Amino acid sequence: MQWTDEHRMLRETMRRFVAEVINPYVDEWEEAGAFPAHEVFKRAGKLGLLGLNKPEAYGGAGLDYSYTVAAAEELGTAACGGVPLALGVQTDMATPALARFGSDALRSEFLTPAISGEQVACIGVSEPQAGSDVAGIKTFARSDGDDYVISGSKMWITNGLQADWMCALVNTSDGNPHGNKSLVIIPMNEKGIERTRKLNKLGMRSSDTAEVFFDEVRIPKRFRIGQEGAGFMYQMMQFQEERLWGAANMIKFLENAVTATAEQTRQREAFGKPILANQVVHFRLAELSTEIELLRSLVYRATEEYIGGANVTRLASMAKLKAGRLAREVADSCLQYWGGMGFMWESSISRLFRDGRLASIGGGADEIMLGIICKLDGLIPKRKKK
Repeated sequence: MQWTDEHRMLRETMRRFVAEVINPYVDEWEEAGAFPAHEVFKRAGKLGLLGLNKPEAYGGAGLDYSYTVAAAEELGTAACGGVPLALGVQTDMATPALARFGSDALRSEFLTPAISGEQVACIGVSEPQAGSDVAGIKTFARSDGDDYVISGSKMWITNGLQADWMCALVNTSDGNPHGNKSLVIIPMNEKGIERTRKLNKLGMRSSDTAEVFFDEVRIPKRFRIGQEGAGFMYQMMQFQEERLWGAANMIKFLENAVTATAEQTRQREAFGKPILANQVVHFRLAELSTEIELLRSLVYRATEEYIGGANVTRLASMAKLKAGRLAREVADSCLQYWGGMGFMWESSISRLFRDGRLASIGGGADEIMLGIICKLDGLIPKRKKK
C-alpha cells in the first residue's frame, strides 16, 4: 500500500477529531450508555470524514477505498470501541449499497444527509432468531400498490435509538431465501415503528443499541435500493466493506493496548524488578506486536485488491476473522499483566477486553468467516450421492 501526502493529512485530521471530539468524553458516554450521535456526526461530516469513498454528487469525496481504510485505522485511537463502531455503521455498513445501487432521488434524500452528518443511519439485518444466518430473516415487506407494508423486528441495532433511517434487509416475496430479499430505506419516524429499551451490553457501552419492531409500517417502493429480490446479494457485497473497515479499525486499538501494557508493566514492580523485565512478558508483547503487524499487512493487501476491482470476500473474511481472534488474544494477555488493576471496570485494558469481544460476533461470527474461507478454498468435501 502506497500512502500519499493526502492519506497522511487525512490520518492527522482523524487523529485530531478523535483527540478533541471523542476521547475527552468517553468515560462520560460509557457511563451514560450512549453518546450524542447527531452532534458528533455533524462534526465528522464538516471535516469530510463520513463520505470519503462516496460520490461527489452527494457530498462525498469520491476517493478510493484506501482513504476509508486509513481513516478507520486512525479512528482506532479512540479510547473506546462504541463510538468508532457507530461511525463505521454510518460510513461502511448502512450506506455502501445505497451509494452504489440507490436511485439518484434516494441518494439525494438519504445519502447526502448521512455524508454531511445531518442524519444518523443504522443497518437492520440481524433479528432475534437470525444473526449470522442472514438468509433466515423473517421481517416481511408485502406489496400494496406503490408501497411496501413491513412487519417484523430487527435486533442488536447500533445507533438504533438515535437513527433517522435504517437500511433494512427484508423479504419481499416467498421462495428462495437468497433471491426473495430486498434492501429498503425505512425512515425511523414512521407510524408503526417501536424502538424498545436500550440493550444492556457487555461492551461497546458508549454506543446505543436497540431492538426495533415494525407493525404494518408503510413506505413507498421508491425507498427500495436497486432491484427487488437482489437484497441478499447487495448485503453480501456490503459485508466486504464492513469487514474490511472492522479489521482496519482494530489495528491501532490493539497497538495502543500493547503500548499501554508495556508502560504499565514498566512502572509496576514485583519481586524487586519491573514486570516488563520478565522475559515471558516482553517476549509475549513482541509476539502480539508481530501479530498486529501481520493483520495490518492483510488489511492493506485486501484493500489494494478491492481498489483494483477484485472480489475480496476471501481476504476480507480472513482479515475479519484474524481481527476478532487477535482482539481476544491481545486483551486477555495484556489484562493478565495488569494484574488486579486490569480487572477494574475503569481500566483501559478491561474496556478493550469488553469492547473487542464483539469483533468475533458482529458482522458475521468467526464460524461464518471460517465457513466462507473453507468454501472458497475448496476445503469442504462434497457429499456423496446416494
